[in-house]
Order: sequence, then structure tokens, then C-alpha cells
Amino acid sequence: MSTTFKLDTSTSRANPTPAPMKRVTVPAIRNRKGKEPLVMLTAYTARTAQLLDAHCDMLLVGDSLGQVIYGLPSTVPVTLDMMCAHGAAVVRGSYHSLVIVDMPFGSYEASPEQAFESAARIMQETGAAAVKMEGGVHMAPTIEFLSARGIPVMGHVGLTPQSINMLGSYRARGKGNAETANLLDDVKAISESGAFSMVVEGVMESVAEEAMTVAQIPVIGIGASAKCDGQVLVTEDLLGMFERTARFVKRYDNLAERIETAAAQYAEEVKARSFPGEAQTYRPKEKK
Repeated sequence: MSTTFKLDTSTSRANPTPAPMKRVTVPAIRNRKGKEPLVMLTAYTARTAQLLDAHCDMLLVGDSLGQVIYGLPSTVPVTLDMMCAHGAAVVRGSYHSLVIVDMPFGSYEASPEQAFESAARIMQETGAAAVKMEGGVHMAPTIEFLSARGIPVMGHVGLTPQSINMLGSYRARGKGNAETANLLDDVKAISESGAFSMVVEGVMESVAEEAMTVAQIPVIGIGASAKCDGQVLVTEDLLGMFERTARFVKRYDNLAERIETAAAQYAEEVKARSFPGEAQTYRPKEKK
């Protein structure tokens, strides 16, 4: 038996409850190469994790929380403290999905030893099963170092948001022969480094399909190809929480509009003194 946390929606409190150990494992993900597509979404809170858990193989606590939760201009300012806090919340809110936590910019690039220290902290403080790091050929030795020491790593190549200051834009990668060759070298290096899977983001469809043949581990696409071994999106993007999204995002709802409508109705009722009403007011019980 394992312990997860169930939110009491009446009080918004997380209460520990026993739950069967049903989590998807790292070997199970690795073995899905070329089989049923893997489903992955981002989650940053316990409640979101609860709602997504039954539908996903993996929940990614992405450093995209910098923009989604904190309103930062990019993922670069995200800290280890942020990732650990949100990672722990997502683990508490789930029991089935494999939880993976992004390693933020500056927490792993200096050396394999720095990466191990950061990754170990993430896993100890969150209870997550794996970490994710950006980078190709130059990060392969670090992934090998971590994997040999018991830390499962998901790679991330193609469009790497933490490198936005070097890349200059969020445009799709793999448009020229040289860029395509470098990208496929990255895919091969990560595949051979000991990573159990990798995200391929923002690349031309033909490049993503070629990456599928190069990689011996599952390739999770985002802005890549439907032929990838799985897909990932930022949950708030698919829910329609933002006016502007990347081309590769499909909106499955317009939650922002529905939230705004509800807030407007609430404001009207408060101003009209029709809320709270009788159903929301405490009064003495009538004596029989």
C-alpha cells in the first residue's frame, strides 16, 4: 500500500488516504516504445493532478509553471524551490501516473555532480519517480551519470525553452539540413545515454518521424508528429486558459471564458445583495 492525498473539496484540505500501489513505472514507460501511444500532460497542483491522473500515463511538473502559474516571461527564472514545492503537490494528488519533474535552468548544466545533487533533492522532497532535463549531445554524459546512480531521466531535445536566449525565438527546429543533422545527433545521443524516454519539441514533422527511427526509447512529441510514441501538452493550453498559444496546441475547451463568466455573475449578485442567499446562510434551526 502507498499513501496519497485526497482533497476534501468542501474544505480544500488534503487528507492522507491509503491507496493501492498502482503507479506506472519507468520500465513500463520504456517498454511502450512502438506500442500504444503514451499520454502525458502537465500538472502543477494537487487538484489538477487528481483530475488528470486517471487519464494519463505520465504527469509532468514542467518548468512551464514559471509562465503559467507565476507570470514569468520565460522558464529561465524558475527555481529548484518552485519545482520541489509543485512536484510534491502533484505527487500527493496522484496515485497512478508516473510523475516527472523538470530540472530548472542552472540546476544541472555545470557538471554531472551538480545535476545529481539537484535531481536527488527533487526526488527526495517530491516523491517523484524521475526528472527531465533539456539538451542533446552535450547533456548525454550527465544523463548517463545520473542513470548509473539510480535517477531515471527523461531527455528533451529540439526546441528547448531554457535556451531561448541562445535560440532567439520559439520557431520550429529542423528546417535546414545542418539543423536537422544536429537534432538527430541529439536524439541518438540521448537515446544511448540511459534516458528512459525523451520529449521532442517544436520540430518539423519529417524530422520527428526520422527521430522515431533513430531513438530506441519512447519519443514524446509536442509540436512534432502524431507518429511519436506519445504526446504532451501544457494542460492550461488545451483547456483554453490563454488567448495565445503555439500552433501545435489544440484547445479542447474555453475555460478562461467560462471562469470569467462565472466571476462576472458572482460580482453582479454581490452588488445586488442576492448572494449569499438563503442556501448559503447559517441560521438557527427552527424548534419543533
